[in-house]
Amino acid sequence: MMAAPTSPDEAARLLDLARYHVLDTEREEPFNRITRLAARLLGTPVAVLNFVDQYRQWGKAMVGLTDTEAPREQSFCAWTIGSDQPFVVENATTDPRFQDNPMVTGDPHIHMYAGAPLKTPAGHRIGTLCVTDSRSHPLSGEDLQSLQDLAALAMQELELRRSLLDAARVADAQRRQAEELRQVLNHARVVEGISSLMDLDLPFEDALETAASLVSDAIAADFTAVLIRSGGGYTVKVPRTGRIFPAAVKEAAASLLSGNAGVLGTLGTLSSPVYLSEYSASPQSLPVLIDAGVQRVAYVPLGIGDDRPVMLVMRLRGPDVPDWRMQDKALLEVAGRTVAHALRRQAALEHAQGEAREDGLTALLNRRAFDEDLRAAWTQGEATHLAVIDVDGLKRVNDREGHAQGDKLLTIFAQALKAEVGALGQVYRLGGDEFAILSQEPADALLEWTDIATRVARQTVLAPVGASVGVASRAEVEGPEGLLSLADSRMYDMKRRLKSMS
Repeated sequence: MMAAPTSPDEAARLLDLARYHVLDTEREEPFNRITRLAARLLGTPVAVLNFVDQYRQWGKAMVGLTDTEAPREQSFCAWTIGSDQPFVVENATTDPRFQDNPMVTGDPHIHMYAGAPLKTPAGHRIGTLCVTDSRSHPLSGEDLQSLQDLAALAMQELELRRSLLDAARVADAQRRQAEELRQVLNHARVVEGISSLMDLDLPFEDALETAASLVSDAIAADFTAVLIRSGGGYTVKVPRTGRIFPAAVKEAAASLLSGNAGVLGTLGTLSSPVYLSEYSASPQSLPVLIDAGVQRVAYVPLGIGDDRPVMLVMRLRGPDVPDWRMQDKALLEVAGRTVAHALRRQAALEHAQGEAREDGLTALLNRRAFDEDLRAAWTQGEATHLAVIDVDGLKRVNDREGHAQGDKLLTIFAQALKAEVGALGQVYRLGGDEFAILSQEPADALLEWTDIATRVARQTVLAPVGASVGVASRAEVEGPEGLLSLADSRMYDMKRRLKSMS
């Protein structure tokens, strides 16, 4: 048995497949319908819509089988995605590539196989529509054309499905955000100060610290802290307050910074508030806190997820120390829910902003992200270098080899450039054939990264291609607009020099 060869653009192909979010999903009638039509038109007992992942093939829809998942090295469809044309095996039992394949020697006993590739608008073949028979089954040219037509319909359904999923994600994010805002407003009368605080443009940890201070004053706590997950333990933030703590309480607060023993060692699984009326009776109590006179302790998770912060509230022992009253618990829990809503809202907004910052074709950061990051880098005073890159020859590729090949050129160039830059900077697609790099590395490094990416991309097309590059340094200009203008000017100077030499 021979495994199908892997294409040179395998990484880009897998990225394109991932964008459809189709692997390991439920059966869907539009795709079931296509496989039924394929089996009926070609008169075969089996028809399958398969996708070829990195190490396996997986079936989205099928007739005549209940499951088609198999290792990639056993996959007939892995051979099909090697070409734009249908792949046909008339007799697998005598074909040296397949005669000892488990799908030939065992169920479903493939004798004849024919598959048409599913080709994306970016030019990648991500799967197949295939038919098989356990006996001889000659196919005509008209049969193969029908198979290709149905594969094209399947690809159209995938594109429609992808568009609908994208629209649903946006609508769901908006719905969740609206629902969370309504919930925050419902609690605003109780914790108006905390709700307003969460709406301010503050670093979230600072907002948590201030919220804890408000709660602490409201319930007359002696000590309040916000515990924020950090590595394997917690970082402890103690709100600023005018309250004077006994020295022993200050020492106890310092001991909490270890974040890996006693009370803190049990907080990782905390999902609902815990109220202790007699702290010393708890098996998880810390002697240093008992010695400091801590009697009442409350732990209130702030938000959801394994990395949720926790608010720790303590009252010292004394003659008039009340137990945790209903109104105390209500305020703590409303505060916790309010912060949870803010955390979810922040996550939804960050997710939406992250999607809005991505280029749809290359998966690089887009022009909006570039503008934001350039301003941020300038404000922070970073020693930034900017490279503006123009891929030369894209129009020639589009004219001679087709727009799909042009998209492939841009995608391969983008992924190669991103791989070279790695964690040393950020790569952007500004639009069309124009890219950019922001990095604190020397200008020579940016030029070398671009040269390597150009050489990689050049191998994917027949027409000659290259890249014009302009690099500018923050030290040379007075503002972010000047940095972009200088890099752009140098890129066009290089383009003119290259054109005059050709």
